[in-house]
Amino acid sequence: MGVIEKKSRKMRKLRTFQKALLIAAVGGVMVAIGAVPDFNKILKHLLNRKNDARFRYQANTVMRRLAAQGLITFEERGGKRYARATEAGERMLEFESLRKRSAQKPKRWDDRWRVVLFDIPERRRRVRDLLRTFMREFGFVRLQDSAWIYPYDCEDIIALAKANFHIGADALYMIVEQLERDKHLREHFGLPPAS
Repeated sequence: MGVIEKKSRKMRKLRTFQKALLIAAVGGVMVAIGAVPDFNKILKHLLNRKNDARFRYQANTVMRRLAAQGLITFEERGGKRYARATEAGERMLEFESLRKRSAQKPKRWDDRWRVVLFDIPERRRRVRDLLRTFMREFGFVRLQDSAWIYPYDCEDIIALAKANFHIGADALYMIVEQLERDKHLREHFGLPPAS
C-alpha cells in the first residue's frame, strides 16, 4: 500500500471516529472518553488502536475539534465531564443519515424527475455556492444555473437544505412527470430509456 493510500485510509478513519464521537454525544451523554466501556471498545476497533494513551489523546483531540466547530459542547456534572451534541451537531448527523439513505436508490424508478430551482440574491453568494456543492454531493445534476434535477424522492434532503441554508422562500421543489430531451439524464443516472 502506497503513502497516499495510507493517508487516505487514515483520514477516512478519523472522519469515522469524529462521527462516532458525535453520535455518542447525540445518543445521550458521554464521559470524556473512558466512562462508557463498550463505546471505548467500538472506537478502538474503528481506529485499530492498541495503545490506550495514544487512543485517549486522539479521542480528546477529536472532541476538542468537534467543540471548536460548534458540533458538541462540554458539561460538568458530578465531577465528570460530559459531551453533548449541539443543534448544529445534530443537523450534521441528520445530513449524514440522509446522505446514506440517498445513496440507496429504489429498485424501480417511478418515472418522475425531481427538480429544484433556487434564486438566491448576489449578496448571499456564499450560501449559493455552498448550496451548489451540497447539490453535487447528493448527486443532483445541474440543468441550468439555478436548476438541478434528480430522479428519486429527495424531499427530505431539500427540506434539510432549506433549513440549514435559510433559503425557504428562495428554493422551489417540483416533481416533473415529462421532460424533453432527457436521454442524457437517463444515461447519467443509469435509468431505462424512455418508452
